Amino acid sequence: MLYYLFEFLEQQYQLPGATLFRFLTFRAALAVLLSLVLATVYGKRIIRFLRRRQIGETIRELGLEGEEQKAGTPTMGGIIIILSTLIPTLLFARLDNIYVILLIVTTVWMGVIGFIDDYIKIFRKNKQGLKGRFKVMGQVVLGLMVGAILYFHPEVTMKERNTSRITADYQVEQVEGKEVKALKTNVPFFKNNELDYSEWISWIGPNAEKYAWLIFIPIVIFIVTAVSNGANLTDGIDGLAAGTSAIIVLTLGIFAWVSGNIIFSDYLDIFYIPRAGELLVFIAAFVGALVGFLWYNAYPAQVFMGDTGSLTIGGVIAVIALIVRKELLIPLLCGIFFAESLSVMMQVSYFKYTRRKYGEGRRIFLMSPLHHHYQKKGYHESKIVTRFWIIGILLAIVTIVTLKVR
Repeated sequence: MLYYLFEFLEQQYQLPGATLFRFLTFRAALAVLLSLVLATVYGKRIIRFLRRRQIGETIRELGLEGEEQKAGTPTMGGIIIILSTLIPTLLFARLDNIYVILLIVTTVWMGVIGFIDDYIKIFRKNKQGLKGRFKVMGQVVLGLMVGAILYFHPEVTMKERNTSRITADYQVEQVEGKEVKALKTNVPFFKNNELDYSEWISWIGPNAEKYAWLIFIPIVIFIVTAVSNGANLTDGIDGLAAGTSAIIVLTLGIFAWVSGNIIFSDYLDIFYIPRAGELLVFIAAFVGALVGFLWYNAYPAQVFMGDTGSLTIGGVIAVIALIVRKELLIPLLCGIFFAESLSVMMQVSYFKYTRRKYGEGRRIFLMSPLHHHYQKKGYHESKIVTRFWIIGILLAIVTIVTLKVR
């Protein structure tokens, strides 16, 4: 909103300093500062409100050390993350940008699903929350919307790779190549690092690329569902999901910045995605909200994000990765989410297999998800979280290195 206000003031009254709002980095800096203030200052008031309303966590008895002390801790703290992200975005981002609109819709949509899940757990006293099929249905619908928009919307484009003639003024209009609709994505670690989803359907015959959405949209649905559930499983101990997610989102912010900049995308030999740079404002606000929330969520937690926060985080991360065409890096960048999800799948599958074969279920881990395994081994949760953060930082560095490693 303020972008358009200062644009008007600059055009009509030549207001000094109004041109600052043209600069993406300036608006991103304002967004991260405001989100931090909102999350830390007003987050405390939201926590008090949740405590007064007795919106507290119901702890399942898992035999973990310190779980009794967590009972009654305010939950639904994901509201802090959502509000601290949306308010700076609405103020500082260009709201006519399709990518910004898509992320706002994703945030609200997944926030509502998570809120319903938390509401059922707390007020209906049902520890299972929203039934799994309804939760998955909501994720699938979001994936369907995201996939359809990324495929059909005319402003979701990329520049052809004819960017060798950049003049000294570095104007996008002076760069050879036109905007095209394409289902290409970057493949890490390979020299010819392009993958075109439409080629997967070329065997059907001539003009088969018109039906590439039949492959692309299910892939988007799978990614959105998998990442949001991975983030949900990671949210099990104080500060783990928020800290890990902040590292992931910050890394995606770097990708969004270079992908939306004609000079850096040309130098790094990655896709130039017009209008993707505007994502930086949303991402900056999101990182600030996560770090601000971590102020209260770090051990010992004063508030939990609940599914309101964890499902939203996962959905947003998936959509950003899809927009900047780095979805194939998700298993690496979101390695913590991947390991947590894999541990659950392995545990459940092996338990069912051994129960059929031996009449008694056996386990691979002491408990899943993976962070509970280490709790059972006697590690303090703050040590587990810190080590997971370190691993997350290492994975983020390797992910960034893929920009030049072919």
